[in-house]
Amino acid sequence: MLESGLTNAINSILFILRIVIQMISPQIIRSSRKSLSLSINENADLVVRAPHRVSDDEIQKFISEKSAWIDNQQRLIKARLKDNLNQYSSLQCLYLGSLYPLKIDNSAVEPISFDGHVFTIANVNRETISLPLKSWYKKRFIEVALPRLSYFSDKHKLKVNQVKVKEQKTLWGSCSSKNNINLNYLLIMAPMKVIDYVILHELVHTIHKNHSAKFWQKIETIMPNYKDARYWLNENGYKLRRL
Repeated sequence: MLESGLTNAINSILFILRIVIQMISPQIIRSSRKSLSLSINENADLVVRAPHRVSDDEIQKFISEKSAWIDNQQRLIKARLKDNLNQYSSLQCLYLGSLYPLKIDNSAVEPISFDGHVFTIANVNRETISLPLKSWYKKRFIEVALPRLSYFSDKHKLKVNQVKVKEQKTLWGSCSSKNNINLNYLLIMAPMKVIDYVILHELVHTIHKNHSAKFWQKIETIMPNYKDARYWLNENGYKLRRL
């Protein structure tokens, strides 16, 4: 009787686990990779990366083993999403790491202006604020970041071919095999130390194409406190993407 009761309890637990796993509804990406991995995207969805040879049952078992981590990460990202909604609804702009109030003034002459304390946008409603703001952010990023790139490039003899500034969904910057660098202008919302870090990160890729020990040693030689900037970006980067 005891063995039968234990079997029934185990079967009940397995049934509940299957329901929970189905509720999670992960996105499964298969490739030639060698191991399983989990991540939570910016919408709090679970993404599973798996080798072709791994069965669906093995994937479900892996998910169930990591259920506590999944729940914790999804709660964190959902809280961040709520934080972004609160920020937008209260009409605030993030610029160089600080939040500033945003005022809509249809009598203003310029489409958007910033006096160091307040952002003022003219002739828009709440639904179209992001368009002029993105344009302003891009212009300011070019004015602020490109001189910094030239400074570090010249000082540390890190040669660059071309530089492009654009909005990227998943990257803050990139460096091609031909030393062409892309920078995400949404970084203008981050503190200056973070902008410097991303610029240096891509510049160092002109001599070290991977993230080897030599790569990080070079970064630290130029910017000893780079880990602080990297931490800020990991913790706050989501705020820059929700414009």
